Amino acid sequence: MNDLTGTPVDSLTLNKKYQNHMTEPQTSPTFANPPADKYTATTGRAFISGIQALVRLPMMQKLRDEHAGLDTAGYVTGYRGSPLGGLDDELWRAKKSLAASNVTFMPAVNEDLAATAVWGTQQVDLVGPAKYDGVFAMWYGKGPGVDRSADALKHLNYAGTAKHGGVLLVAGDDHVAHSSSLPHQSDHVLIASMIPILYPCNVQEYLDLGLHAWAMSRYSGCAIGFKALADTVESSASVDINPFRIDTKIPTDFHIPEGGLNIRMPDGGVSSHARAQEALMQDYKIYAALAYARTNKLNRITIGDSAIPAKLGIVASGKSYLDVLEALEQLGITTQAAADIGVRVFKVAMPWPLEPEGIRDFAQGLDEILVVEEKRQIVEYQLKEQLYNWRDDVRPRVIGKFSEKGEWSTQRGDWLLSSKGDFSVAQVAKVIAARIERFYASDAIKERVAIIDAKEAVLTQTVPTPQRPPYYCSGCPHNTSTKVPEGSLALAGIGCHAMATAIYPESNRLMTHMGGEGATWVGQAAFSKVPHVFQNLGDGTYFHSGYLAIRAAVAAKVNITYKILYNDAVAMTGGQPVDGTVTVQSIAAQMAAEGVQRIALVSEDISRHIDTGLPSAVSMHDRADMDAVQRELREFTGVSVIIYDQTCAAEKRRRRKKGLMEDPNRRMFINAAVCEGCGDCGVQSNCVSIMPLETEFGRKRTIDQSSCNKDQTCANGFCPSFVTVIGGSLKKSKAGKTAIDEWGDLPEPQIPTSVKPYNIMINGIGGTGVIAVGSWLGIAAHLEGKSVSTLDMTGMAQKNGAVTSHIRIFDNAAQEHELHAQRISTGEADLVLGCDILTAAAHDAIAKMRIGRTHAIINTHQQPTGAFAQNADWQFPLESTKNFIDASVGGAVDFVDGTRIATALMGDAIATNVFMLGYAYQKGLIPVSATSLVKAIEAIGVAVASNVASFNWGRRAAHDLPRVESIAFPAKTIQIQMPQSLDAMVKKRSAILTDYQNAAYAARYSTLLAQVKTAEQALGHSEQLSKAVAQNAFKLMAYKDEYEVARLYTNGEFEAALRTQFEGDVTLKFHLAPPLFSRKDANGHLRKSTYGAWMMPVFKQLAKFKFLRGSAMDIFGHSTERRAERQLRDDYLNNLSQSLPHLNAENHATLLELARLPEQLRGYGHIKEAGIEHYQQRCDKLMRTFKS
Repeated sequence: MNDLTGTPVDSLTLNKKYQNHMTEPQTSPTFANPPADKYTATTGRAFISGIQALVRLPMMQKLRDEHAGLDTAGYVTGYRGSPLGGLDDELWRAKKSLAASNVTFMPAVNEDLAATAVWGTQQVDLVGPAKYDGVFAMWYGKGPGVDRSADALKHLNYAGTAKHGGVLLVAGDDHVAHSSSLPHQSDHVLIASMIPILYPCNVQEYLDLGLHAWAMSRYSGCAIGFKALADTVESSASVDINPFRIDTKIPTDFHIPEGGLNIRMPDGGVSSHARAQEALMQDYKIYAALAYARTNKLNRITIGDSAIPAKLGIVASGKSYLDVLEALEQLGITTQAAADIGVRVFKVAMPWPLEPEGIRDFAQGLDEILVVEEKRQIVEYQLKEQLYNWRDDVRPRVIGKFSEKGEWSTQRGDWLLSSKGDFSVAQVAKVIAARIERFYASDAIKERVAIIDAKEAVLTQTVPTPQRPPYYCSGCPHNTSTKVPEGSLALAGIGCHAMATAIYPESNRLMTHMGGEGATWVGQAAFSKVPHVFQNLGDGTYFHSGYLAIRAAVAAKVNITYKILYNDAVAMTGGQPVDGTVTVQSIAAQMAAEGVQRIALVSEDISRHIDTGLPSAVSMHDRADMDAVQRELREFTGVSVIIYDQTCAAEKRRRRKKGLMEDPNRRMFINAAVCEGCGDCGVQSNCVSIMPLETEFGRKRTIDQSSCNKDQTCANGFCPSFVTVIGGSLKKSKAGKTAIDEWGDLPEPQIPTSVKPYNIMINGIGGTGVIAVGSWLGIAAHLEGKSVSTLDMTGMAQKNGAVTSHIRIFDNAAQEHELHAQRISTGEADLVLGCDILTAAAHDAIAKMRIGRTHAIINTHQQPTGAFAQNADWQFPLESTKNFIDASVGGAVDFVDGTRIATALMGDAIATNVFMLGYAYQKGLIPVSATSLVKAIEAIGVAVASNVASFNWGRRAAHDLPRVESIAFPAKTIQIQMPQSLDAMVKKRSAILTDYQNAAYAARYSTLLAQVKTAEQALGHSEQLSKAVAQNAFKLMAYKDEYEVARLYTNGEFEAALRTQFEGDVTLKFHLAPPLFSRKDANGHLRKSTYGAWMMPVFKQLAKFKFLRGSAMDIFGHSTERRAERQLRDDYLNNLSQSLPHLNAENHATLLELARLPEQLRGYGHIKEAGIEHYQQRCDKLMRTFKS
C-alpha cells in the first residue's frame, strides 16, 4: 500500500494513530472554536475565511506528515493581488503559528521569481544533504501573475515535485475585473503548462482539496493549480478543521514507470533531458493525476445515480456548482424531485484534466448534458471530446455556453450562459427550467420561473442614484503626484495610479500591465506629435519589475519623465511593505546607475533626506513645488525621474493608531464665514474629507475631522478661510457615556427565524468598518452553532468606494449543504443594512430587495462621493434616493441618520456601522442574540468597549429614537434656523452690512429690497425675485476684501466656532496670500504663505480700517480684483434699479435669472476672476433679453 505522501510503505510500519485516522474518514465534533483558535485547534469547527484557510492549510499538512512519520517543512511565497490581496497580511499575522509548524513564509519580489523559488524547494535533495524529508510549497498570485509566471510554472511542472514535497499553485481569479485591469481566468495558462487544476466551491473545500492537492502533487510529480475565486476566497464560513477528516487514497491501478514521476537529476544534455521531461509528462504524470482524481472521487455524482434513468445531466465546478444547487432550490427541485423529473448533477472538483471514467458513468443514459461554468469553456470542451466517439443513439447532446445550435454557427450574442462578465443564479435557474421543459411538464416549475422573472425585472429598471466609485483617500499622495501641468499628458500606472484615469481623465490616459509602465511610449514616441509624457509608477511596482521599463526607455532615448511615488507601502492591497529594501536613496542611486541624467526628489518633508547619501545629481524640492519641477522636466531631453516621497495616507493612519508613527497634534479648520464655497480647496487637494456645509449664506466647506489625515493640502486652495490648529484636542462628545444607567434593561426583540437561510446584505463605504460588522455576525452565528457564510465584495472599496457584504445564516449546522451560493440571489435579502444610503440604493443592492420579504435599515447621512472634490455644486440626492429605496421594499424601511447620532454620542463617525447593527438588532431583524454579538466583538478584540457601547446605543435608538436624540443633541445646543421670511433675511443682512461698512451702506441695500418687493407684489407674484435679490445684492455688496476677512476673524464668531470643535490651549496658523507681499507661481497666481498667531492682533487692527474701503486711501482697493468687485456690485444694483420700472409677468423670469446670477461668482483672486468673464457675458445677454 501507499501512504498519503505517495510513497509505498508496509502497512505494519504505519504509525498506529495515523493509520486510525486514515482508515476511516473522521467526523469532527461539532463544537465551535473561538476565533482566536483558528490556527491552533485541531478538532471542532472554526469560523474562517478562504484567506485564513490558505494560511491554515500548510499547518494541517505538517500535522498529517508528522503522523505519517515524515519530518517535512513548508514554504509559502508569492505576490499579492486581489482577490488574494490580504493573504500575505494574514500570513504575517500568523507567522508564529506557521513557524511552530516549521512553515516558512517568504513574500517575493514578483510572481515569476516566487514560482522559481518554489521550484527550488523541490530540488533540495538534488543539490546536497537536506535538513528535511521534503518541502511542501504553496505559491500564490493574482491571475495576471499566473500569466507572467507561465515560463517558470511550466519549467517547475515539467521538472516535477519531490516525493515528500509537493506544490500547490493558488491562482486568484477576478472573473469580472472587479478590481483588475482585465477580467482573468487562469485555467488556460495553467492548462498550457500541463498543470492539473482543482477548483474549490467553498471555504471547507479550501482545506479538503488543498490537502488532496499536495497528495496528488507528491504522487503525480505535477504541480497542482488551485483556483481561488473572489466568491470563495473572500468568503468566510464555519468549517470542520480536523486535519484528518479526509482520506487521501493512493491509486493501486496505475503503473509508475521506472525512476518514478518525481523530480530527478538531469540525465544527458539539456535538449535530451527536456524531451525526457516532456515524455514523462505526456505519457505518465498527467495520467497519474487523473488516476488520483478517479481513486479519490474528486469528481462525483451528487444528485441522482447513474443506475437510475435520467434525461438531463448538469455538470458544474466551483462557484458554478453552488449556483446550480441554489438554482435547483429556487425552482423547487429537491433531490427526490430531481429523480422524479430525471435530472442528475455532477460536481467537478478537478476541471482539468477532466477524469473520463466518472463523467462517462454519469453520462450513461442521458439525452442532454448542460455544463455550467464561468468564463470560457474548460469542462464543456473536454466533455464533448470525450463523448464524441460514442454512438449517435447513446451519445448525449452537450450544451453550455450556447444551445444546440452551436458556438460558431450563430451570433456571438446568442448565449445560454455567457462567458462575458458573470451570470446570476436566476439565469442558471431559467436555463435549467427551459431544458427540463423539453421533456417534462411542470406547472410548479413554471410558477417558480414566473417568480424568478418577476424578481429579475428589477434588474432592468433604471437606478437613479449616483455611483460611489473608488477614490483616493484623504491626504493620499496620489492626489498631488498624479497631477501634471496644463498641457501635459500622463500615462497611468497599475494599482492606485490607475484610478487617476477616472479622477483626472483630461490628463491621465491609458495604462498598461504591471511592470510595463512607460514601455508603450517607447513604441509611440517616434510616431507621435506629442513631445513628452509623464509616467506614473509606484514604488511597489518599481521594485516588482517597473525599473526594467525605465531601463528600456533610457535605451530607446525617448522623452519621458517617470514619477516614482515612494509611499512606503503597497497601498492598493492593504499597505503591506514592499518585499525588499526600497528607499528613496536606493531608487535614486539605481536610476543614476541606469543612466538617468535628471533626477528630482520632491518630498513632504525635505529635511529627512539631508545628508542621506543621495547622488549628487539629485535636486531636492518641497512638494509645493511639484508643478514647477514638472514644468522644468517636461522640457528635458531624454529620460528624467521625479521621486515623489510621501507616505501612503491609509498607512499613516494605521501606523498612528499603533503608535508606530508620530501623530502631529495639528488639524485644519475652515472659517465658514470667510469661505466662499468656490471648491478650489477640493480641486487643489482632491480630498474627500472636505465636506459641504449648507448655511443661510450658501454652501460652504467644513473638515470631517474623523477622516482627515492631516495632509493640509486643502490649504492650497486659494482662500483665506483655512486655519491650522496646533495643540489642544478635538472635543469628544461625552453624551454616549452619560445617562446609560437610566435606561435599564431593554426589552429583547423577537429573534427572526433562520430555519431557512436568512440573508443580510450590508452596504457601506470602504474603510468604515462594514466588513467588521459582517465578521461579527458571522462569528456570532458560528458561536451559536449555526451554519453561516459571509462574502465581502470589496474590490477597491478601501479607497472610499462601495463595499458590500453578503451574510447568510442557517439554523441547523448539520445541514450546512443548504447554504449554497455565497452571494444573495436576486430578491432574496431579508435585511438590507444600508450603512451608506447611496450604496444601499445601488443596482446590486436594489436587486436583492423584494416587497414582502426585505426590510431595510438605512443611514441617511449625506456622505458625498469623490465627485464633490472636483464639482463644487454636486448635490446629494437624498429625497429621491429615500423614495427609491422605500418603493423597492414596499415601505418596509427605517431611515435614521446613524452617522449624526453615533458621532454625537461617541465622538467619532467610526461608531456609525455598529450603531446601525444595534438598531437593526432591536428591530428584530438580526437572527443571532445580542449576547453572541457582544462575544463576537470581544473575540475580534478591537475597540471592544466603544463598539459594544455603540451597539447598545443603536438598540436604544431603535427602542426610543426621540429620547436618544435628546441625549445626543441636548436642548442647550441651539440649532440655528435658516431665515425663511423675506423680512428676516433683509433684517439680518442689513445688520451685517452695517458692521461691514456703516448704516448708510446698509440703507442702500434695504431701500433696494423695498423697491423689489413692491414691484413684485404689484405683479401678484411670490417673493422669488425679492429673495434672490436679498441674497445676491448682499453677496456683491459684502465682497470679502482684506478688511472684511479681518472682521470675520475677529468679530467673535470664529473663536466661538473653534471652541465648539477644540478644547485646551491651541495655537493658530493662517494660510494667506496678501497681494502686496506674495510671490507668484508659474501660472502667474499669487502663492499662499503661512502666518503665525500674531495675525489675530493684526486682523483686529486691520478690521478697524474698513472706513477706508473704496477710498483713495485704501491701499488694497486699487487692485484689479477690488476694482472688479466694486464694478460688479454697482452694475448689479444699477441693472436692478433700471429694470424694476419695466418689470412685468413676461420678463419676470428673465430678471429672476439675472438676480440669481451672482451665485456663480465665488472665491478669491484668480478663482473669482475666472468666473467674472462668463458672468458678464451672461449678464449682458440677460439685460438685452429683458429690454427686448
